[in-house]
Amino acid sequence: MVDMTENAPAGQAGNKDAGEGHHHGVSFGEAFRVWLRVAALSFGGPAGQIAVMHRIIVDEKRWIGEHRFLHALNYCMLLPGPEAQQLAVYIGWLMHRTFGGLVAGVLFVLPGFLSILGLSYVYAAYGSIGIVAGLFFGLKAAVLAVVVQAVIRIGSRALRNRVMLAVAAAAFVAIFFFHVPFPLIVLAAGIIGFFGGRLGLDTFKAGGGHKAASGAVLSDAESALGEGIPAHARANLAWSLRISAILLALWLVPVAVLYTFFGPGDVFSQIGLFFSKMAVVTFGGAYAALAYVAQQAVQHFGWLKPGEMLDGLGMAETTPGPLIMVLQFVGFMAAFRNPGSLDPMLAATLAAILTTWVTFVPCFLWIFLGAPFIEKLRGNVALAGAMSAITAAVVGVILNLAIWFGLHTLFAEVAQVSFGNLRLDIPELQSAVPAAIALSVAAAIALFRFKTSVIATLFGCAIAGMLWTLAMN
Repeated sequence: MVDMTENAPAGQAGNKDAGEGHHHGVSFGEAFRVWLRVAALSFGGPAGQIAVMHRIIVDEKRWIGEHRFLHALNYCMLLPGPEAQQLAVYIGWLMHRTFGGLVAGVLFVLPGFLSILGLSYVYAAYGSIGIVAGLFFGLKAAVLAVVVQAVIRIGSRALRNRVMLAVAAAAFVAIFFFHVPFPLIVLAAGIIGFFGGRLGLDTFKAGGGHKAASGAVLSDAESALGEGIPAHARANLAWSLRISAILLALWLVPVAVLYTFFGPGDVFSQIGLFFSKMAVVTFGGAYAALAYVAQQAVQHFGWLKPGEMLDGLGMAETTPGPLIMVLQFVGFMAAFRNPGSLDPMLAATLAAILTTWVTFVPCFLWIFLGAPFIEKLRGNVALAGAMSAITAAVVGVILNLAIWFGLHTLFAEVAQVSFGNLRLDIPELQSAVPAAIALSVAAAIALFRFKTSVIATLFGCAIAGMLWTLAMN
């Protein structure tokens, strides 16, 4: 059994700066309320979520200083999975040990899980009804513009030189023309960047990333936690291995049990294995993961139709929590359509829980295993180079996602044509959907020209989609 409140050497109990006896004075009850507030306001993707966390944790509550916040964020950006949720786990752990990290991470996910579960029920039961179908039709068109915005936003940060541009272009060609699996693209980019960083090449140096809020900077010394390292946060290999072993078992034992008792063809076994793999390779955020999920869930497993992937992303964009919560919708629909002997809604609910479990348990594992050693990790130039190259490759993958979404949103019929090893999706031009084109253009104008928020753009297009559907009927 792992001690959830201590991993420091004897005689250093308490949440203190090592050697200084400094106590931050933030009660666990107050922290619980703050993390609940952070979770409820976490809209707008990782940039918005990190901005909310910075405003509340650094600017308003003054728990930790600017440098410590960015130090933690840089580590979380090196990891697979949603960096905003992992940052919440990290800060919760710094403030209130392991249990604080668990509570912060769970609360960050919970509102989005419940919201998407409710929307998934509506979608599965009433998705074919005109007004509901119209709502998701409008969301779909708006999400296309949001994904294009993501390509531009991430690209402007990651493609700082010709080498990074070449990596992005190679990743796009590999996945768009040759359908190379996303994990292989990540691996190849990581190897290139690792050796580029190790050789000290300037083109592979880390840079960019999220920016902190402007204005007066709170120093670590002036924060509640202070500038020293809390006793429980000092590197302790034995504690890291114990907590990691427990989390690894919580993650993989349920998957192994499902696979053993139900076999590889069962939908729950497939969900457990597939999304466990996604938890390891989702560098670059939700949009990068979606490109691979779309490739597999739609084309390989047949769990969803192409347009339904956009519907799920629309749900994730309009609810609090990480955008990667869209995977929950994918798992829900997979089991809803393949329930076996179970009631479809019950099977879908269990699948949504399973998907969320295998997606987020690894996030706690990465933080608790590595956080005490982040100083050594941050100084590793080879690892920084690998992450720079992976981020560049992710731009090419997201561009593929934008084109794939666009074809299946703006055209009713898309055919796949093969030229040797090349496989291309070619739209039937006569099947163009004028209303979808108009809504996508309107969403793009709202986002790029008038700087309208993503939430407002999505809601506006959803209403327009419902009105269009009612008018056509």
